[in-house]
Amino acid sequence: MLPSDYAKQTLEIEANALLNAKDRVGEGFDKAVELILNTNGKLIVIGVGKSGHIGSKIAATLSSTGTSSFFLHPAEAMHGDLGMISQKDAILAISYSGESQELTNLLPHIKNFNIPIIGMSRSSSSTLGSFSDAHIDISVKKEACPLGIAPTSSTTLTLALGDALAVALMQLKGFKKEDFAKFHPAGALGKRLYLKAKHFLIDTKELPIVSPNEPLKSAIIPMTQGRLGNVIITNKQKVVGIFSDGDLRRALLKDDFDFDAPISRYMTKEPFSITSAEILAVDALKLIEQKRIQLLLVTDNNKKLLGAIHIHDLIEAGVDSENK
Repeated sequence: MLPSDYAKQTLEIEANALLNAKDRVGEGFDKAVELILNTNGKLIVIGVGKSGHIGSKIAATLSSTGTSSFFLHPAEAMHGDLGMISQKDAILAISYSGESQELTNLLPHIKNFNIPIIGMSRSSSSTLGSFSDAHIDISVKKEACPLGIAPTSSTTLTLALGDALAVALMQLKGFKKEDFAKFHPAGALGKRLYLKAKHFLIDTKELPIVSPNEPLKSAIIPMTQGRLGNVIITNKQKVVGIFSDGDLRRALLKDDFDFDAPISRYMTKEPFSITSAEILAVDALKLIEQKRIQLLLVTDNNKKLLGAIHIHDLIEAGVDSENK
């Protein structure tokens, strides 16, 4: 067999494990969700070995989707970290066999807290199952491992059911993308929902500005030095035009082109501008793209220049106008 054949076989086995589990999801899962929803504290996920690695990921997913959670290793818990558990919390314990010694040794001590325990194992009659107030079945017919030893299908199923818990809780809590962004301020969605145009506003002192009567040949100097690809034309601080690299190329094609002519002859008159930098940065980027400009001017209601926003600053900050 080719390596790709083994890959296809692995995917098929694990996919079947997920599909078979679909028909078993029911009362135990519903009870688990109910217990989590009624928890005023945190959901503490515990597990050993591969189950611990999966549990750590589940805790991270829950935390980022509105269910406060963290992972606790059973061995560390037995050596002082039980202090991290309060009577407002709930436990999600993971062990495929339900008999992992480090975990089963910890369960009686957790019971002393009189808090709910949700167990994930292959059998509700396991030691973990007997300690659980709600049990989620993670049994599989076979592991993808050819020896039937390495956790493969079982860990995939456990991870998927952890995702299912997170999704169900999101739905029942009415968790929205705005809530998700609060926990991911540095992510693309956070930038889309929280960064404002004012965070990228270039002060007028840093902008290349000339008067309408400035000769073209001298107006090009601040445009080049400003490295914004534009020079802004103002008359008594009021914006009357803008001159860009594109305007320069178009001017050069004119039969009457004259370097000594005033910039007003070649400028774009009444350039597009906004009157508030309080709009979202993503909306500013959309306007820049729609108007096919590089520099978005910000003025007051009388066209007095207040600043400008450059497309490169938005893009470099990771602001994305696409709804991804």
